[in-house]
Formats: sequence, structure tokens, C-alpha cells
Amino acid sequence: MAPAPTRLRLPHPVILLGAAVLVAALLTWILPAGQFDRRDDAATGRRVVVAGTYHRVNASHVGLFAAAVAIPRGFIAAADVIGLVLLVAGAWVVVDRLGTLPAVVAALVQRFASRGLWVIPLVSLFFGSMGALENMQEEIIPLVPVLLALGKGIGVDAVTVVAMSAGAAMVGSAFGPTNPFQAGIALKLAQLPPLGRGGVRMSMFVIGLALWIGLTMRHAIRTRTAPAASVRVGDSAVAVPQLDARHALIMAIVLAPMAAYVYGALRLEWGLNELAAGFLVAGLVAGLVGRMGLGTTVLTYLDGMQSVLPAAFMVGVARSISLVLEDGHVVDTILNSMVTPLGHLPAISSALLMIPLHGLLHVAVPSVSGQAVLTMPLFVPVSDLLGFSREAVVLAYQTGAGLAELVTPTNGALMAILLAAGVPYQRWFGFVVLGVAVLVLVGVLAIVAVA
Repeated sequence: MAPAPTRLRLPHPVILLGAAVLVAALLTWILPAGQFDRRDDAATGRRVVVAGTYHRVNASHVGLFAAAVAIPRGFIAAADVIGLVLLVAGAWVVVDRLGTLPAVVAALVQRFASRGLWVIPLVSLFFGSMGALENMQEEIIPLVPVLLALGKGIGVDAVTVVAMSAGAAMVGSAFGPTNPFQAGIALKLAQLPPLGRGGVRMSMFVIGLALWIGLTMRHAIRTRTAPAASVRVGDSAVAVPQLDARHALIMAIVLAPMAAYVYGALRLEWGLNELAAGFLVAGLVAGLVGRMGLGTTVLTYLDGMQSVLPAAFMVGVARSISLVLEDGHVVDTILNSMVTPLGHLPAISSALLMIPLHGLLHVAVPSVSGQAVLTMPLFVPVSDLLGFSREAVVLAYQTGAGLAELVTPTNGALMAILLAAGVPYQRWFGFVVLGVAVLVLVGVLAIVAVA
């Protein structure tokens, strides 16, 4: 009898990202160097490209050593994200060692034991809303051990845990009408009101998140196992205590920075540094309230930071990919080659073709806000030329770039979350590809409605 075929196994995520850095360097030798002129945009406070100004520049090939140097440069460029991952993880491990996290997870499992998988829609709704409000992604990385413990308590696998947290957040970010880092920037650059077509955008968010929750529930039902008899968070050896007033206070302390950050991001222009600082303070205060002592709290905090070093490393490597492409002056070349054919197509075809173009470009530019700055000034004139609405351009960007966050291996946050959850990339891709296809149809229908 012939042996069973071996399933394709992709290399470790760090190897995948390292290979992507080398491919980016190779592209700087293959593609012609070029760039657009840029100007300061008062509405967004960013430098944006000027349509019609693409021109060739001197080649700037990136060699092997320069590609290696781009990796530590990527750490510097992604310092705020890496700092966030480390400092948030430290705070959560302090709370874990105090027994608060096991108590909270145990209480949640007990609460939903008779309701089975109905915890999935509630968790997904929370993370989807956070994605819509503040583009939540990196903040999820340190939460993975807690979410995995909750998943084991209700008998679902790690793919379900990633889907109901990071997946839901990315869907909410893509379709959220209030996301200041995606829809907000794109609408400003397209010179559209922030609440324009609010009904269409809210419908996209509700329908998209509902479909994603349905797909997550479908997978959870198919793969469900017996719930774990005991709850264990991370490497904690603490016996699961009862959720008492002290644990409730500690949990409130560690959640306070997140609540403050939502307000600060929307009203005070806060960034990841403010959130990281909030968790640093909260972790130390939680340790003192839990009578751990300052010295033990600091040592525990450092242990927590060490636990996410692999994930933090991946964030830095992922950022280096775009640095290599920028060094070689080929990002604008890739963008120009995508934009030029759009002006020669029928209006609706041009609008819909922007979706896959945004998805492809997002591999090279894994920042949704950065991609908006690059593409909106170029794609909006195409809509004016062909006579379809600028709203369609923004929706195509949200659908293409936003949903690409779910699949592109250059998304450092996604790869770090998969690594922390122990989910191989190919397994995640097998799950997510159907969801992305369904959600793209939501975007297509919305574009047709507003075009």
C-alpha cells in the first residue's frame, strides 16, 4: 500500500519572515527604482504622494549584508510595538502569578459551562469592537495565554482562540466605520466626511463580524473536544482560587490602561507608548496590591517579558521587510505599476480591481495607515477620472488592505499571535481563506452600492 501523502509543512515563522527579507532584497535588483514626489498633508499630518509625479531614480540595490542590517533597523522602527508587547506581557504575568488570571478564567468557564460555545460570540464581539475603535492587533499578543486557557476550559482549539480574538479584531478593523487608523485616514485623504455613508459602513461591520463569528462557531463545533477539567494560565503553578474582591480589584487595575487608551487614542492622540506605559504602572501596582512585594514583582515582570521575546523578535523582522523595499526605492514602482492600468478600465471594473491590488500591495506595505497614505492620493484621481464615487475607493482600500491583515505573513502581529498560540501558519491559512473570500463579497457589494 502506498504511503499516505505528507502534508505540506512550512518552516518556522521566523524563517518565513527571514526569507521574505531576502526576497525583498532580490526585488531591489530586479525592479527599476522610482518614486513619487510627496507633500505634507495638513488634514492628516502625514506626508502623502502626489499623483502623476512618478519618476525613475538611481538604482539602490540592497545586498545580503544590507538586508541583514535592515533587521536591527526593523527593531528600531517597530520599537513602540515591541515595547508594548514586552511591557503588556510583563503586567499580565504578574497578574497571573497572583492567581487573579486563573480565578477570572475559571469564573468565566464556570459561568459559560452550561452555555457551551456561546462565549465565542461575546469574546468576538469585544475584540471586533476594539478593532473598530482603535485597530487592536499587537495588544492581543500578551493575552494569548489567557485566551488559550479560556479556550481549553470550553473545549475549543487554538485556531478558534485566534479567530475569536485576533481574527475578530482584524475584521472589525477592516470594516469598522470608526477606525481612526484605517477608515479615518483614508476618508481624510479622500476629502470625505468621517461619518459619510455611515449606514453602509455600519452594515459592513455588522454583517462582516456576524459572518466571521458564524465561521468561527462552525470550526469550533467541528473540532470541539472535552473541556479541560482544570484551568492553567501560561506557566503559572498557582492553584486556581476563587474570584474574590481582591482579585476583582487587581483585574480592574490591569484593565484600566486599556479603557484609558481607547479614550486617549480617540481624543488625545495617544499611541502605543502611552498604552505600554499604562500597563507598566498597572503591573507594578497590581503586584503591590497583591502583596507580592516590589522586588518579587519586578522579577516576575521580567519573567513575563522573557515569555514573549520570540513574538517581539518577529515584529522587528517583519518591519524590516518594508525597510528593504524602501531602501531600494521599489515600493513606489510597485504602486505605480498597479495604478496605471486602472485608468484604462470601465468604472466598476476599476473600482473592484482595487481590492486585489490593495491586498497584494499590503504584503509589501504591512501598515494599513501607511498604505492609505501611499494609495489614496493615487486611486482617488482614478475615481474622479472614470466617474465613480470616492467612497468606493475607500471601501476598496478597507476591504483589500484590511482583510489582507488576516493572511499576509508580513503582518508581524499576526505571525506573533500564531506563534504564541502554537498555530502553524498553514493551518491558520486553511481556516481563514474561506472567511476572507466571504468577507471580500461583503466589500464588493458595498462598493457596487456606492459606486
